[in-house]
Amino acid sequence: MEKLYDSFDRLHDYVRLSITDRCNLRCVYCMPKEGLPFFPTDRVLSQDEIVQMIENFAAMGVSKVRITGGEPLLRTDVVEIVRRIKAVDGINDVSITTNGLFLAKLAKPLKEAGLDRLNISLDTFKPDRYRKITRGGNIQQVLDGIATASKLHFKKIKLNIVLIKGQNDDEVLDFLQYTKDHDVNARFIEFMPIGNSLKTWQKEYVGLKSVFDTCDDNGLTYHPIELRGNGPSDNYQIDGYEGSFGLIHPISSKFCENCNRLRITADGYVKACLYWNEEIDIRAAIGDPTAFRQLIQKALDNKPLNHEMAMKETDRIIDKAPTWRHMSQIGG
Repeated sequence: MEKLYDSFDRLHDYVRLSITDRCNLRCVYCMPKEGLPFFPTDRVLSQDEIVQMIENFAAMGVSKVRITGGEPLLRTDVVEIVRRIKAVDGINDVSITTNGLFLAKLAKPLKEAGLDRLNISLDTFKPDRYRKITRGGNIQQVLDGIATASKLHFKKIKLNIVLIKGQNDDEVLDFLQYTKDHDVNARFIEFMPIGNSLKTWQKEYVGLKSVFDTCDDNGLTYHPIELRGNGPSDNYQIDGYEGSFGLIHPISSKFCENCNRLRITADGYVKACLYWNEEIDIRAAIGDPTAFRQLIQKALDNKPLNHEMAMKETDRIIDKAPTWRHMSQIGG
């Protein structure tokens, strides 16, 4: 088996696969207030195309798949997609990133289909604030989904918290305290300038040093830990707490150098780097494993070491503009 390496000798064994660009929320950091024109059904990868694609990737050494969106639980065939991906020879870890609104209903069938891990977006514990950040969401549905999933013994449940100045940065302690009696990994994520104006991003960006400051100010001692999985977070556990917390800091402390992931959009493009507009249409090659591999390798050959380096060495980048897609159209 010839595995996938980029020009910096990074092994790529992890695929993030968006199965829809549709979402039932309009989160402020992910989608504009007016929403987006969603792809017509025939532009989105079919279930058979998805499974064939994962079989292609598995033959190239990929063993881990994260299903994303939009909101992946909006697809009526999401449980069957999980079941078929998990059945692919060589795929040993399947996870989903979801807003959690449908999780109370779907957590059990997803677990039975073979889903290993869950990432759930939850940026606040306050109902009114949740409605504002998500532009209309009902936080109780998410909390019910987390409670349901917690009883099913997934390998790990992670909460994704995008910190935004003036919106939820005063709740850091609440999330840290939540890990005292809940076996979850609360992951604080820096707000990224994707799909937002630079001015807005600069005004709302919060560095993650504030998490350590909150621990110190409240007498919480913590230690680094290792968590199984492929997340780019640095993880810690507060002494005596059941759960843990993680920091994902693409701005203040670049994690790109260890990037081992490929992103596939819902309309069948491969993105080797989250930030840049460079992407390659691979949909027509799904049925031809040789042509498919050539396109994937082309994407990897053009992948920069990190997005900062790409700005300095633009000869490595085919399309030198930041991505045109909003976060909901990439899958994070």
